[in-house]
Amino acid sequence: MTARCPHCGTFVADTDRFCEACGRKLGIRAIALPPKEFRPGSGSTVPVAEAARSARLAPTGTTATVESGPPPDCTGCGGSEFDPDGYCATCGELGPERDRFEFDLGTACLITDRGLLHARNEDAVAAAVLEGAVPNRPAAAVITVCDGVSTSEDPQAASGAAARAGLDACLAALAADQPAEDCVMAGLTAAADAVKAVGSPGGKAPSCTYVSAIVQFDAEGGADITVANVGDSRAYWLRGDDSDRLTVDDSLAQAMVDNGVLDAATAMDGPHAHVLTRWLGADSEHQWSPTCVRTLHTDAPGVLLVCTDGLWNYLPEAAALSRFTGSLAPLPAARALVEHALGAGGKDNITVALVPVPSLAPSGDTP
Repeated sequence: MTARCPHCGTFVADTDRFCEACGRKLGIRAIALPPKEFRPGSGSTVPVAEAARSARLAPTGTTATVESGPPPDCTGCGGSEFDPDGYCATCGELGPERDRFEFDLGTACLITDRGLLHARNEDAVAAAVLEGAVPNRPAAAVITVCDGVSTSEDPQAASGAAARAGLDACLAALAADQPAEDCVMAGLTAAADAVKAVGSPGGKAPSCTYVSAIVQFDAEGGADITVANVGDSRAYWLRGDDSDRLTVDDSLAQAMVDNGVLDAATAMDGPHAHVLTRWLGADSEHQWSPTCVRTLHTDAPGVLLVCTDGLWNYLPEAAALSRFTGSLAPLPAARALVEHALGAGGKDNITVALVPVPSLAPSGDTP
């Protein structure tokens, strides 16, 4: 199929991101959650579906975000002003929190949920869809997912900065026609620098995990999937019995498994299951694992899952995860995965991003 630039009508190739005749960008749609303007304790308390219907995209540089409108009034005094930590400026009461944000880009859908026990959501997720020259055939999707380390100060600041910076750097590298492996490493480097910049001279060192994925779709319905990770947030390729985990955790549990000290089940049940050996932060050595980047080519249909440990704590095996994505459309599958984690305990924040292969036509909203 031959396509034309929607601006000047010049013929363009499926892989072109800019029209060579007029320079028009052929399309990037992006989202970052929770919104940058969102402060713990000062978000919307409306039901998820209602919030999604009223959400809109607003540009913030390369990456767009969802705005959920003004925060609700304080339940203590009715005030509408909150300090940066989400406490009412008038009476000091902690403001209401929004439990979940979600968005459907069609080619990628995202959900991040506070869970049942945490006082705030310290996860972050960002995604971009690069539209191809042919309508409804995206060229690529980029996902970044981060989990703030709760024992550090301001972990939500670290995860938010890393997810956005990583996404923007991946997009810039893709625009420069760099190989996917170089693109995910550019994203990782930018995310690490962004988290380091969040710290303070006084010693505050917010930190987080990081996992990213670039999915480059081909004309035959397949894709090249390139992932990079630091910490224990994960990427999975889900396709029934052929499902597989694409990332290797940077954790003490994984090290014990790799060294033959414990089997995987025993290691994950132990007291050091989530002790990280690598992370992003001012106190990180920024020496990444030699296994931090991996590329998979697939000609078969399936779903890429990128998630935090708030999900895989309860469903660590790829085959079990694929039962959700194999029987449901992406957004219902993402919701079902989050609900499963909540039903199993919801002890941590839960973030899920799904990218189906072959790609789906973009919807741009959340039903």
